[in-house]
Amino acid sequence: MTLNYANRVTIMRILLIVPFVICMLKVNEPRIGTLMRYASLLIFLVMALSDAYDGYVARKKKQVTKLGTFLDPMADKLLMTCACLLLSIDKTGIHGFRLPPTVVVLIIGKDLFLLLGFVILYFMTLEIKIIPAYIGRVATVLQLTMVAAILIAPEMSQVTGGWIWFLRFLWWSAAGTAIISTLIYTRAGTKFIEQFENNP
Repeated sequence: MTLNYANRVTIMRILLIVPFVICMLKVNEPRIGTLMRYASLLIFLVMALSDAYDGYVARKKKQVTKLGTFLDPMADKLLMTCACLLLSIDKTGIHGFRLPPTVVVLIIGKDLFLLLGFVILYFMTLEIKIIPAYIGRVATVLQLTMVAAILIAPEMSQVTGGWIWFLRFLWWSAAGTAIISTLIYTRAGTKFIEQFENNP
């Protein structure tokens, strides 16, 4: 199977998770910590922009494939899982701006729940069914913005004292949309199963 351009960009995004994690592991080390945080931010922004770019290319060039439909959300979930976990622990979290564990549990829990739902759906119908929803894209945008805002928080907090409140808004907005999207995807998956059983 030949990979199209959009899928290659998506795979590149997945591979970039490795250097992102490596840099994040060193954000609190003396002397190089700030540099590693900037490097993490740069890699993260490249991945975030490529997420929008590969989707645009796939639609523009009519290169939407089943592989791409599967790889794209998987890349998002791998990135957000790594980022949320790293930003929530003492060793790799940004001091004074550590991501609340509750937010991490809701975001990652949503992805694990949907992955379980995907597996159940596949074994019941033997079909790979990705059900897109607008709220899912909103959740992804909020999560990407949240991570970037945390990575620049030390500098922005010196510019404006309200940055921590902006972060808190992003934290709980991302958590809230994770809950809502889980409910919407669950309802859509249930409807698909009901339709499949009624029309075997």
